[in-house]
Amino acid sequence: MNSKPFIEVIQVFFKLGLIAFGGPAAHVAMMDKEIVQKRKWLSREHFLDLMGATNLIPGPNSTEMTMHCGYERAGVLGLFAAGISFILPAVSITCVFAYLYVEYGQLPQVEPFIMGIKPAVLAIIAGAVLKLGKKAWKNWQLGILGLGVLIASLLGANEILALLCAGVVGALFFYFQERHGQERAMWMFPFISLNAASLNLENWKVFLSFIKVGAILYGSGYVLFAYLDAELVSTGLLTRGELIDAIAVGQFTPGPVLSTATFIGYQLGGLGGAVSATVGIFLPSFLFVWLLNPLVSKMRQSRLLSHFLDSVNMSAVAIMLAVLLVMGKESVVNWQTMLIAVLSFAYTFAYKKSNAIITVLGGAVLGFLLSLI
Repeated sequence: MNSKPFIEVIQVFFKLGLIAFGGPAAHVAMMDKEIVQKRKWLSREHFLDLMGATNLIPGPNSTEMTMHCGYERAGVLGLFAAGISFILPAVSITCVFAYLYVEYGQLPQVEPFIMGIKPAVLAIIAGAVLKLGKKAWKNWQLGILGLGVLIASLLGANEILALLCAGVVGALFFYFQERHGQERAMWMFPFISLNAASLNLENWKVFLSFIKVGAILYGSGYVLFAYLDAELVSTGLLTRGELIDAIAVGQFTPGPVLSTATFIGYQLGGLGGAVSATVGIFLPSFLFVWLLNPLVSKMRQSRLLSHFLDSVNMSAVAIMLAVLLVMGKESVVNWQTMLIAVLSFAYTFAYKKSNAIITVLGGAVLGFLLSLI
């Protein structure tokens, strides 16, 4: 076996794990730049297919995308190497925070750095939305479908339901168009949309609690908060204040927000509890991706499923754009954050060889320095 691809996978995703601030949309943007543009491990179309399919399964989507990319580069071992390498920095940092929290009852002051990182990663997400959007936009009908998902997402619609509905609408519309022509397909579009929209779809204990959450978790950190509240707070294992602190740690460490589980596990059972919670919440994702990855290429071979993927891909880009808009509103709140955002956009779009590491670190340093003014 050639060990070079395997080692490359570890190096790339460990590096990304160290700088992956800003949530799933930012993580995917960094992967697109590192994996598709720079290293060309897979085409942008296949990257989009994997991204669209991953949005439909439970678990942390950006972490699952690392597993897909690792699988494409170095097989099953690459899948596990990529996922573990990406998760490891966040889990390690979270463990340190958990120790400090248990020992001293408070968290380090990192707000000035985060204030700078948040507007900086807006530029990274915007760059990815532009590139992925160009690839996903194959015709004006897909553009309309993406616009509908963008509006629905901004209005608070469930993202998974929006993706599924868009996938069903797009698959049936384009399939019907191929069979019966453009005019009759346009007549069927509202009918298909209406029907698709109607588819409403001690450490052992810690491990079992978190594997259950990992197996059914869809959505953002807010959804994770709700699941953990029901699983831990309502059963008396954790106070709500402790849960809020744990979610905060997941938000301001790099990598997936699910590193929150490491923090909580440490509170419940020390280092053993941290390991149990971490393995529990991430294990389902490894298994889901292992099963899903070989199926994506086969879906492309079916006309109907190929249209479904195209529609889901356009919708996934639309959701990334919605995340960018919401993050922009929440992150750019004063002249300091506006300045960081403008400089980050200028660097990202004016300099072809812009580096996500410089964007993130530059934002953090500027956030700290401007907070002193």
